[in-house]
Amino acid sequence: MEFIDQKLDDYCGAHTSPEGELLHKVNRETHLEVLQPRMLSGHLQGRFLSMISKLSKPKYILEIGTYTGYSALCLAEGLPKDGKLVTLDVNEELAAKVRGYFAESPNAAQMEMKIGDAADIIPALEGPFDLVFIDADKENYSRYFDLVIEKMAKGGLIIADNVLWSGKVVQEVKANDEKTQALLDFNQKIQNDPRVENVLLPIRDGLMMVVVL
Repeated sequence: MEFIDQKLDDYCGAHTSPEGELLHKVNRETHLEVLQPRMLSGHLQGRFLSMISKLSKPKYILEIGTYTGYSALCLAEGLPKDGKLVTLDVNEELAAKVRGYFAESPNAAQMEMKIGDAADIIPALEGPFDLVFIDADKENYSRYFDLVIEKMAKGGLIIADNVLWSGKVVQEVKANDEKTQALLDFNQKIQNDPRVENVLLPIRDGLMMVVVL
């Protein structure tokens, strides 16, 4: 997931607004108590998501893949007073921890976590979505995109995480590497879709940003 020199990465972090106390707590406890802490969005990416949300002022944010709630808390920072964020995850074991973090947020009343298969939940959600963040099982990225695209507000944003997959997208794909192939297919699917405008950013593990035309 490291694409630039560590000193440059540290410099970028040092010249990025700091994460707040709650986010610092989530960051620290995730690294201490939860498996695969590298899945956390972290400081730089978290501040980027927060800024995008603050600039777009989305009334309805959908997040697919919650993990420990760091990215959801960052995205919620841009919600207007009448806005809401719904985040979906299949991992019930982390739900109590995540909801506890949400309860500490000034945006607590606007945040909801739903447990279950996103592919089953999304069709039952009423749009339009103003901002969607996809950070779940890579094999289903294309499926999630298909489920949300028709429910997006015009000019809405879709952001997909991990689309560079530790650089594997520019390496020879092994026969059994379904995740890398799924991300290659997803990236090409977005590139070919006339309904959107997109840019792939080499931030952390890669962010695909999509504007719905």
